[in-house]
Amino acid sequence: MISTEYLYLILGCFIVTWIPRILPFAFAKKMNFPAKFRLFLDYLPLCILTALLVQNLLSVSTGRPPVLDIPETLACIPALIVGIYTKDLMKIVVTGIIAIALIRLFI
Repeated sequence: MISTEYLYLILGCFIVTWIPRILPFAFAKKMNFPAKFRLFLDYLPLCILTALLVQNLLSVSTGRPPVLDIPETLACIPALIVGIYTKDLMKIVVTGIIAIALIRLFI
């Protein structure tokens, strides 16, 4: 059985994670932002996802320039095509997972 200390630890981790991630959304829904700031906020998810994507497509070694990972880049192409046509995140993710699985299976 789990001791009460572990339960307190899990509860504390939940609260510490919840406050900075969820609470701002609750406050932001009730606030009216200027149009320019809303436009800025609209681009944030795209910028964050692009940064994560580029980080995963490149391998960086100390003292060497970044190198493009070919399998991940090839898997990105069908996911990008599906994203352009469907704009459905679930289809994009499933396409990327299937593409990288097939590439790793055959290459």
